Amino acid sequence: MESGDRYGVAGYGSGGDGTVPPPPSHAPSVGPPPPGASLRAAAAALLNLTGLGLGYALLGRWGRAAVCWAATAVLLWVALPADPDGVPAGVLVGYLLVLVLAAVDGGRIARRSAVGGAWRPGLAVGLGVVLLAVPAGGAVVYGSARDEAREQMLLERLEAGEERVATASGQPFEAAKSEYGKALDVYRALGEDHPGSRAAKLVPDRLKAYYDAVSAPYAKKRHCEAVAPLTYLRTLPDSVDKKVLGELAAWPDTPLAESLYACGVSRLGGAGSSSGGGGDGGAELGQLLRTFPESASARRVAPAIDERIKDRITALKGAEPCAATEALRGLGATASRLPDDSVKKLRADADEGVVDGVYACGVDQFEDGKFGAARTTLTDFARTYKSDGRVRQARNIAIAAEIADDRPAAGKRLPPSKRPGGARMELVISNDAPNTVEVLYTGPVTGTVTLRACAGCERYSASEGPRRACKAGGRNYPKARLQLPAGEYHFLYKHGTGATARVDSYSSGTRVQPGYTYTSCTYVIERSPFDLDLPLLPDPIQPVVSPWGAGSSR
Repeated sequence: MESGDRYGVAGYGSGGDGTVPPPPSHAPSVGPPPPGASLRAAAAALLNLTGLGLGYALLGRWGRAAVCWAATAVLLWVALPADPDGVPAGVLVGYLLVLVLAAVDGGRIARRSAVGGAWRPGLAVGLGVVLLAVPAGGAVVYGSARDEAREQMLLERLEAGEERVATASGQPFEAAKSEYGKALDVYRALGEDHPGSRAAKLVPDRLKAYYDAVSAPYAKKRHCEAVAPLTYLRTLPDSVDKKVLGELAAWPDTPLAESLYACGVSRLGGAGSSSGGGGDGGAELGQLLRTFPESASARRVAPAIDERIKDRITALKGAEPCAATEALRGLGATASRLPDDSVKKLRADADEGVVDGVYACGVDQFEDGKFGAARTTLTDFARTYKSDGRVRQARNIAIAAEIADDRPAAGKRLPPSKRPGGARMELVISNDAPNTVEVLYTGPVTGTVTLRACAGCERYSASEGPRRACKAGGRNYPKARLQLPAGEYHFLYKHGTGATARVDSYSSGTRVQPGYTYTSCTYVIERSPFDLDLPLLPDPIQPVVSPWGAGSSR
């Protein structure tokens, strides 16, 4: 009978048939509580607090007991298996409220109701106290299971971080940098947010493997490739607790300094470009000197550049002086940019080597038949280094190179560096052209002369030129007189001021022999009516007994 039932006060007596009715199963709700009510109420409350509904069971309130069983079942269904986050707070609060209500309700019913059977309230209280250990023990066990689930979850996170590192290690650093960053986030969270976990205790070993993976190019001595990942590792103490990193926090300094040095030196003077390195080493060596100025690697920079400069100066006498010169220019420029006075002063040594190198390069280009390049190189040399003792010879080689560019025979040998002795023969060159003419010559001696334009002179037809050039009586043709030692000569006639783009330069050659004087005449031939650029060659320079014999040219 539920607590809402009411009983009247009845006497005990015989029924009409002489029988005696049984006593009521519950104490009357009106009037004082039955004897021992307080102890019974405590027992019922304690038994209901166990979550097993035993208080209601002893009172015969099976419906209420079923409610307790259902609440406990729901709790177990939600809580098991143990989750790292535990039971949701709402479910736990709701369940505790059910237990408190069941304890209060069970105590109230037990206080007002008589309990049938051999019911010992004292024993029930003891049983209730003992059974309270069930939910308490269950909470402890559940807490342990939840902690283990959390540990497993953290270990899974650690494993996921390892997998990211393994994936990233097979890629170039720039492509893998994002993946490395995600793995580091995992290790940082485990070490900083869960320091007492089993996973956190494994983080130092995993970080060691992480550093090994990121710095793999350094271990393989690919120093230029190692600079970026080592620089990245060196920044990690800015974002990760140094207690988590331990000794790894300072580890990248020495490898990074070594890599900056090795990479920079490998690129000095452009040496790294041939191996795909690119650059001149200045960026890496500058970073080394600014970041680790007191390191052993930084102290090696000046000797390394000095040695490289000396090697390139020696190479100027080899087969590739032009390349050695460019390397010296690069070394000087690199040295001047570095933040170290002992390195900056090496610029002077490199610049001194460049002077020798430019001259050697021009000579080498001439000997290799690269006449246009030789002319440019040696003309620049003569213009830039005016006080150098080789300027005159540089100009002579440049003249010979310009002639050889049109007449390759002129480039068979370098012009002599010294003027020959002996007799000299005169060559008189007259200009019958209405424009200036520059005459370049090379042989035993090399030089150039310029003939001013001939006033009143005209162009000739192809047939008229040989007959009429330089033969007009009474005309004062502009002349140049050259005193030439005997030997083979090559000439280049360049029509200058007053000539149109349709006037061609031309070259010729002759042998000057002792005992003769020589004449030559330069003039302009009109093109054919069909504007054909016909190969009209001049007559050779002619030896004569008197100065009035003349050769001809267009």
